Amino acid sequence: MKKSLFSLLQTVDTPTVCNAIEVAQGGRGFNEFTKGTMIHSNPKAKPICGYAKTAKIAATNPPTETIEVIKKRRLSYYRHMASGDSPSIAVIEDIDFPNCVGAFWGEVNTNIHRGFGMSGAFTNGVMRDLGDLAEGFPVLAGSIGPSHGFVHVKEIGCSVSIFSLIINDGDLVHADRHGAVVIPKDVIDVLEASIQKLLKTEQLILIPTKEDDFDIEKFEEAWSAFEAART
Repeated sequence: MKKSLFSLLQTVDTPTVCNAIEVAQGGRGFNEFTKGTMIHSNPKAKPICGYAKTAKIAATNPPTETIEVIKKRRLSYYRHMASGDSPSIAVIEDIDFPNCVGAFWGEVNTNIHRGFGMSGAFTNGVMRDLGDLAEGFPVLAGSIGPSHGFVHVKEIGCSVSIFSLIINDGDLVHADRHGAVVIPKDVIDVLEASIQKLLKTEQLILIPTKEDDFDIEKFEEAWSAFEAART
């Protein structure tokens, strides 16, 4: 991913990215986004953007494997999060969903992952320690809760499903208070231009709406220009 694309993605919201992907693809039908309302640790934060580092966790029941196996997998998890392409985002599926009880994301883990240089976290699971989460490390989660339960890592570097969105390790993800999007590999090279085209085209309708003489005739004129520019 070009630095200029990454910088641009940090300035636009996820709805804009969804629309720009459809511009790049030449029509509606893009479907690689979350379905359902999620909770953001800091809705005013910049979008979370990066290559997915995936894992699955569980917390409702104690692990059935030995403590040695659990500890070894936990270390392997952190090694996985600390490696690979940058920028990166932790994408964690809680397999207890929709009855998640254990918060993996709190003060300690957000500081660890921020220390690895990651952009943020995206999960269907639980977060806690609101007010004490690492500064500059947003979390987009499925719920909020007080306990970590029996939280432990189950799988690493696997395909995960979060709010009906399938994410594979290494996918390019964009997330904010609206939800998350997986950016298709075949549009990455043209996405920057598509975003810029979209933003320019939207001004054809937005600018006239702010004029004092805006009325139905002005709307029809502006809408005609808007429709012509986006097709």
